[in-house]
This record gives sequence, structure tokens and C-alpha cells, in this order.
Amino acid sequence: MKIRKEYFVGLVFIAAIALFIWGFNFLKGRNVFNKEKILYGIYDEVSGLTKSNPVSIRGLQVGQVKNIYFEQSMSGKLIVVLSINNDFPIPINSVAEIYSSNLMGSKAVKIIPGNSDVIAQNSDTLQTNIEGSLKDAVNKQVQPIKLKAENLIESIDSIVVVFQTIFNENARENLKHSFENIKNTLGNLEHTTSTIDTFVVVEQVRLAEAISNLEKITNNLDKNKDNITNILANFSAISDSLSKADIPTTVINANKSIEKLFSILDKIDSGEGSTGLLVNSDSLYIHLKFIVGRYA
Repeated sequence: MKIRKEYFVGLVFIAAIALFIWGFNFLKGRNVFNKEKILYGIYDEVSGLTKSNPVSIRGLQVGQVKNIYFEQSMSGKLIVVLSINNDFPIPINSVAEIYSSNLMGSKAVKIIPGNSDVIAQNSDTLQTNIEGSLKDAVNKQVQPIKLKAENLIESIDSIVVVFQTIFNENARENLKHSFENIKNTLGNLEHTTSTIDTFVVVEQVRLAEAISNLEKITNNLDKNKDNITNILANFSAISDSLSKADIPTTVINANKSIEKLFSILDKIDSGEGSTGLLVNSDSLYIHLKFIVGRYA
């Protein structure tokens, strides 16, 4: 009976130790009853990632960061050991990305599954990436606003300088004169407009009469369009006749006839021939008169 109690106490002690180990690993995110698969990721920097930070796939925790250490070649790169205790198949071209898991900046690793048919095995190395922090995202969003605010401040400064320039004493005086000139110009423009209105009213009757006369002329032309057409046709016929007539030859012949007439007149004037003697000699005229009187 005494031996049975010792065995019982030993078994309880062993069970307590086993329960403690399981509970400790469970609280750290490890399950000692599941088969562990180790994957590696190589990073230039880990952005505050520490051991025991969770590893997830599509939001589900599938493991944790087991260890972080520098590469043995002392290149400055960091090796992150990922302990995976889930049987989900992870393609070999998957990406282990470090990201901020909450607003406090806590880091975690999420595995973004690739599309390769080859499944990553124990001790394989995944591709890596580091997601920008919340601070980086905020800075990225705030930077354009900051630039716009700076440009706005510069514009405001320019406006203030302009106002200071405008509202000094000399500028105010010049501005006053400018407004007075504008006022005078507007007054002249108003007077000119009034004059034009008066001219239009005075000449409105004449303009109406002119338009009426123009309308009458148009109506007369419309009523006599047949006569106008005939006149134009007659002009066209005359033009055709003139174009067909041998006017140059007629003119030449007329010139020749006139020249002959002038020659005859010259001979008569010089006393040649009977007609010339009759015109130029008074005695012949008297003799002819005597003969005519005698036989009459």
C-alpha cells in the first residue's frame, strides 16, 4: 500500500511537469503535440520583430517566430526562423512579410501564399518583404497635405506682401487716381451712349423712310422683272449684232469717203472745175444770171 502511494505521487509529479511544459508552450503559441516545420526568411532589417511574435496565413495564426540571428557570413543580413505548426501547404514561392499587427507597432509575420505547385518543406527559405509601418503610411498620406500647406503659406505670404505694397501712402494715392480715371471714363462712356441713343431716335424716321423707299424699289423691280428681262435680252441681241457686224471695215470705208469729200471741197475752194468757178467767180455768177433772165 505504501509503494502504491509513492507511484501515485511520482505519476502526479510527472503529469504536473508535463502539464506545465504544455501550458507554457501553449501560452507562447506552440503546440507540442503538433509536428513542427521550420522555415527561414532572410531580411536586411526586422523592424522590431522579436522571438515568439506570431506567424499567420490569411489572418490565422499558424506558428511563431522561433529565433532571430545574424547570418554567419557577417553580411549584416538577419535570419528569421519561423516555426510552423499547421499542416496548411505553403508554396515555395510564398512571401514571409513583416508587418505591424496593431496600432502600437507590434510586429508579426504573415505568409502570403504563392502560386507554385512545389510545396515548401522543412528548412526551406521563403521570399521576404517588409510592409511599411503605420507611421510610414501616415507620412505617405500627410506628405502631399504638407506640401500643399507649405504652398498655401507661400501664397499667403505673397498676398500679404502685395497688400503691404498696395496700401502704402503712394500706392493708395495712385489707386485713388486710377479709380477717378475709371469713373471719368465711365461717365464719358455713358454720355456717348446717351448721344448715340438720341441720334438713333432722331434718325429713326429717316431710317424708316429709307427702308420704305428701298422696299418700294424692290417691289417695283419685282413687278417689272419681265420688262427688265426683255431689256437685258435686247441688250444681249444688240451686243450679238455688234459683235457680228464688221464695224472696223465700215469705219475705214467711212473715213475714205470723208477723205474724198474733203478733197472735192478743197478743189472747189481752190476754184478747180465748174463748181469751183461758180463758187469762187462773181462774173460767172452774174453772166449765168443774165442768161437766165434773158431766156426767162
